[in-house]
Amino acid sequence: MASVTSLTASVHQRLADALSAALPEAGSADPLLRRSDRADFQANGILALAKKAKANPRELATQVVARVESGEVIKDIEVSGPGFLNITITDKAITENLAARYEDGERLGVPLAEDPGTTVIDYAQPNVAKEMHVGHLRSAVIGDAVVQILEFTGESVVRRHHIGDWGTQFGMLIQYLIEHPHELDHKGAAEVSGEEAMSNLNRLYKAARTLFDSDEEFKTRARRRVVDLQAGEPETLAMWQKFVDESKIYFYSVFDKLDMEIRDPDVVGESGYNDMLDETCRLLEESGVAVRSDGALCVFFDDVKGPDGNPVPLIVKKSDGGYGYAATDLSAIRDRVFNLKANTLVYVVDARQSLHFKMVFETARRAGWLSDDVQAQQLAFGTVLGKDGKPFKTREGETVRLVDLLDEAIERATAVVREKDTLGQLSEEEISERGTQVGIGAVKYADLSTSANRDYKFDLDQMVSLNGDTSVYLQYAYARIQSILRKAGEVRPAAHPELELAPAERELGLHLDRFAETITEVAGEYAPHKLAAYLYQLASLYTTFYSECPVLKADTPAQVENRLFLCDLTARTLHQGMALLGIRTPERL
Repeated sequence: MASVTSLTASVHQRLADALSAALPEAGSADPLLRRSDRADFQANGILALAKKAKANPRELATQVVARVESGEVIKDIEVSGPGFLNITITDKAITENLAARYEDGERLGVPLAEDPGTTVIDYAQPNVAKEMHVGHLRSAVIGDAVVQILEFTGESVVRRHHIGDWGTQFGMLIQYLIEHPHELDHKGAAEVSGEEAMSNLNRLYKAARTLFDSDEEFKTRARRRVVDLQAGEPETLAMWQKFVDESKIYFYSVFDKLDMEIRDPDVVGESGYNDMLDETCRLLEESGVAVRSDGALCVFFDDVKGPDGNPVPLIVKKSDGGYGYAATDLSAIRDRVFNLKANTLVYVVDARQSLHFKMVFETARRAGWLSDDVQAQQLAFGTVLGKDGKPFKTREGETVRLVDLLDEAIERATAVVREKDTLGQLSEEEISERGTQVGIGAVKYADLSTSANRDYKFDLDQMVSLNGDTSVYLQYAYARIQSILRKAGEVRPAAHPELELAPAERELGLHLDRFAETITEVAGEYAPHKLAAYLYQLASLYTTFYSECPVLKADTPAQVENRLFLCDLTARTLHQGMALLGIRTPERL
């Protein structure tokens, strides 16, 4: 695997060298290079440097130009305005760079991280015995994309699904199941579907709740059962395990529909840290990080105050001896830092929990569990809104079930695929499979193309539209290229660096060359939306290229091969980029 030096990096290096030569006192100066619509690149770092050195920017720019090594890569460089540099690249350099990426197989010249570490990503956190709703969508989709992207750059990633599988509500459920032992039995040997598992749990939950609210004696037994659960009494734990197992059948069916891989060892719920809670509290109290206040173990912060102006603490242990979320989250940090040896902890959690995590991370820093070498951060995400701009609800004002939402997206997308198949080339099975890939892709892309911390509107009509910034637009661009490559028959794609490039070819080529830089930036900032934006622009530039540059009817055989090469590299880049977002690219649509 060979990492390819991008054209941006090549030009940057040449300019930086020329700058150092023209202005030695500046040391290694940044030319501030960026893509430009006036030329291929514009460098505007000379203005700041000239100001610092009390030099005339235009004169300094002229001196830099005189020292730039042009030829193989830089075709033309000119001073513009008060001291900007406009730089044009040779066509040969563009084609040769793309050929090197093309030769690098699936990696497309994307380098592995120089100093990879271990990152634990905490995402997709449903609750046992509860239906997954639209609020669970973003954590799963964003978390999964960040996992794929980091793994692609060579980071060692540990996935963690911190499911809600502990707490007082289980007393009521377990007690009901002990008194009605066959409620979760599976009839026959056939495998239970996710829908059946959820309806079993829903039925049991409603029955237990009704009894809990109407029967004081049952309520007392249920509360005693919580104590048994926390003490690890075997029969109680066995019943609790039944709820966890039944819920997993349901979770896994939803993640399967989302086309996401969830592995059993990665599911470590709140219960996974039970054995550490006592010690976590003891360590915090002994080090003075946490103090007793009204019988509870609390951590206080100067900058966290309630509406009344009084400090709001993080409660690690309640006055009745019960543990809050904080004790579990702090124990999880200890486990991830000391057992999993993580350098970075990333939590893909709703922005509404930002204060909780700010306090938890600060507590862990004070305790010495997080340090300069071990970072923790919340990748906070906004809310999914309905078309009306309000939090997404059903007509009855209920929270929308995630399964219903995904099924509707698949249904809409299947209709679009069927409509486009005017010649009837796809079988029913193919229409259904592609409809699923397009529908799930549409939901994921709408989520990922919005910056995580912003809210976004869930609008299925827009999501499955063939026009605009949608995954369907990208999937069709990919399928169209596959169709051209099939029609080319015996003619193979091949790079021809000796050919002049048309404007649309150059634009497409320069953008293709930025794939590696984009991945590095996206991985460094945990910003999948920047990858989505890159891919949408790639598909748009390809559309322009396709309409302006005949591929199979180009003027010469060499030009046909070179254009097929641009098509194929575009397809590979779309395919790899979409895969990193967790979206499939069907060969035919």
